[in-house]
Amino acid sequence: MNDNTAEELAKRYVAVWNEPDAEARRTAVAGLWADDGVHLLEPPEEIVKRAGEIGVTATLEARGHAELVRRVTRAYDEFVAPGQYEFVPHGEATGLRDLVKLRWAMVPAGGGEALAIGIDLLLLGPDGRIVTDYQFIEG
Repeated sequence: MNDNTAEELAKRYVAVWNEPDAEARRTAVAGLWADDGVHLLEPPEEIVKRAGEIGVTATLEARGHAELVRRVTRAYDEFVAPGQYEFVPHGEATGLRDLVKLRWAMVPAGGGEALAIGIDLLLLGPDGRIVTDYQFIEG
């Protein structure tokens, strides 16, 4: 994996979260993630706290294309579709063997200060699709 390939993957990854067409979004998910690919999201602090109170570990996970499409669509519907926000690359993506690190930001549509910044660590399979996507929200 070289940085040019990592940058291309990062652009495709960020673009899927902004994709307005449901069929194009489904196709993009299938092209990005392996059939049994998984997206693991660092849970918000309130979920971690509540899980600890009841003696379990909180994990937010979407596995397989159907769940991944639901996850991406939910984020699109909540943040992008109303016209308030968009997701953009934040810095350069880097690759090391079968791992890509990318950062993104959620910014007001049309520009402005980032409301959220995230980092994703993407473990790729032999075909170059995402096997595991670890997502952390940094701010």
